[in-house]
Amino acid sequence: MISPQQGFSPDYARARVQFLEAAATAGMAIRSHNHPLKGKAGETLAMDVALDGPADAERLLIVSSACHGAEGFCGSGVQVFAAHDEAWRQHAKDAGVAVLYIHALNPYGFSHLRRVTHENVDINRNFLDFSQPLPVNEAYAEIQALLLPATWPPTADNEAAVQAYIAEHGMTRYQAAVSQGQYAYPDGIFFGGSEPSWSNITLRRVLQEQAQAARHIAWIDVHTGLGPSGLGERIFACRDDAAAMQRAKAWWGGGGATPVTSIYDGSSNSAFLTGMMWGAIYEECPEAQYTGIAMEYGTVPFAEVLQALRADHWLQLHPEAPEALQASIHQGVRDAFYVDTDAWRAQIVVQARQAMYQAVDGLAKSATPAEL
Repeated sequence: MISPQQGFSPDYARARVQFLEAAATAGMAIRSHNHPLKGKAGETLAMDVALDGPADAERLLIVSSACHGAEGFCGSGVQVFAAHDEAWRQHAKDAGVAVLYIHALNPYGFSHLRRVTHENVDINRNFLDFSQPLPVNEAYAEIQALLLPATWPPTADNEAAVQAYIAEHGMTRYQAAVSQGQYAYPDGIFFGGSEPSWSNITLRRVLQEQAQAARHIAWIDVHTGLGPSGLGERIFACRDDAAAMQRAKAWWGGGGATPVTSIYDGSSNSAFLTGMMWGAIYEECPEAQYTGIAMEYGTVPFAEVLQALRADHWLQLHPEAPEALQASIHQGVRDAFYVDTDAWRAQIVVQARQAMYQAVDGLAKSATPAEL
């Protein structure tokens, strides 16, 4: 076993090497789906998939990283550590649970230190039926111009206007307005897209290839950027279904863990979202009983996270910005989603390991179709 710190990498290129090496050493079946573009250093980008266990397993745990690219440092570290963790791997094997690691759902964003894809799409707002009318986020329209001002850093007047909006409407509404997803401003923040993104299409292919035999599926999708630093909030990631919520609470709510929260009842640090990624499970694996959470680790205060995202999107609209400002903005994004300390990394691994054990135990107790 490696130490919790050794699983984490300083950039996407190294993270990918670490993951592939760990999966290969463990004898996992590996499949890589190459991205059409190159990484920041010219490296190959890919959504890499490794299956630990039989392809025909009825019980499957999915552990995924970098849905939001720059959040990938955390999720990749969890996956690399897990691949080296013999006790964990044996526990899953003994329980009859196969584990599917999806490394870098958004490899472009991971490499380029962006939360979004090369299409400027937030994957976790992109899973919609685009033949139907798209959700309308009227509140976002009110503040689009404030979020992306003409100059960066923002002027005092711009900051005062943002604070005035928060004072009038409250931080909760402000966060919801910004982050729930919007489909009217392609260059804006939290844009859900106008068609399925590369990551959307590729993830569906992975589920079609890797998850069709499963009749019970659990999914832990690793995120960062919300909540107290180092604390992993377990956010219910299923449809608003009482039975699924009951399973999630039974699986992940014990052992001294943080309680399972929900965007449906307002208990989560996350706003209510549209077009969430896990919706693909219901469409691609309709025969399976699905239970999932987003593991959301805190980094820095939300105001700092949002400021980093505003700066990043501003920079995409102003590529002529001075190199020093560009470097500062990129560093700000990295710091918003990854706390580069041993203490933080240790917290991440301990909580993720517990959640994975709990998922396997929950899956092991699930009745097979013959027993229902």
